[in-house]
Amino acid sequence: MHGSSIRPACGYHEHVSGTLRLNSHDPADMARAAAILRAGETVAFPTETVYGLGANALDPNAVARIFAAKQRPSWDPLIVHIADPAQLPALTEIPPALATRVHALISAFWPGPLTLLLPRSASIPDAVTAGRPLVGVRIPAHPVALGLVRLTGLPIAAPSANTFGHISPTTAAHVLADLDGRISAVLDGGPARVGLESTVLDPATMTVYRPGAVTLAQIEAICGQPANLYIAQPTTQPPQSLPSPGVGIRHYAPKAQVILTEGTPQALQSVLSAHPQAARIGVLLPTNWSLDPSAAAIFPWGPWNEPETLAANLFAGLRALDDLALAQILVPLPPSRGLGQAIRDRLQKAAREA
Repeated sequence: MHGSSIRPACGYHEHVSGTLRLNSHDPADMARAAAILRAGETVAFPTETVYGLGANALDPNAVARIFAAKQRPSWDPLIVHIADPAQLPALTEIPPALATRVHALISAFWPGPLTLLLPRSASIPDAVTAGRPLVGVRIPAHPVALGLVRLTGLPIAAPSANTFGHISPTTAAHVLADLDGRISAVLDGGPARVGLESTVLDPATMTVYRPGAVTLAQIEAICGQPANLYIAQPTTQPPQSLPSPGVGIRHYAPKAQVILTEGTPQALQSVLSAHPQAARIGVLLPTNWSLDPSAAAIFPWGPWNEPETLAANLFAGLRALDDLALAQILVPLPPSRGLGQAIRDRLQKAAREA
């Protein structure tokens, strides 16, 4: 399908399958999702970042269902979602010396796409933190996520609702493409707004383990000191445990090989033109760039000068192109500043071979 253009699917579609599809606009469906979570089962739900796969964070058996459904290794910790900072004392033991900084970050960024790594309390099962002493906690900004957490009355552990290592889901359809029949329900709340997972910060060391929509510059402005970006080192051995969610070497990956280019139309065209099998290449193409139509398929990514749009469309674009069973997907790298840093992080992990 030379030169064809793929656009994101949207809208609510009924789905009959092993996984129950619920509508977030229906109060009865919201109550049903909360009841499923309280019963120790799994429910995928929208947040402002991506769709999460939720379970009762205090129930080891419920948490185990997340790992089983995602085929997620036990060394990769989870993020716990709460609805109010008043829930923190039951889940964490924040030392007095750190309290001022933590409260400043909470005031600035919660609800929102910032996860804080904090000393865990004894109530948190080991599986949630991969045995580590810190637990990731955030308050989501999405009204459905917040409403669901409030309805359950529980802290909800929720990594992205996809098969481990695959492209993160930003719609209910993406969730079902990976996990249909493996989870109890998905709560459809439309496309995620941000499209990239939350920033993960250890406020004690000022280490950002995963960049996201809350940028390093924003964190530094609140804390009054530099933040450092964690760089994972390649290894051939599985780790005993990761220090944070989202720091795996290869992640967010389609089946097709991801090829990254410099962030100019000329660089993108040069790589495409030099490829002998251009008919098997898809392109995430900024909408204000022109390209020789030799590519197999083009996904209109968004204006190059609108990183928020590029972030929101990134995973949907990778999934749409991957559904065409292409050999490779060509993607230009945005500048490494602000939200562009988070987009680059996801793409560089998606492009790694292992």
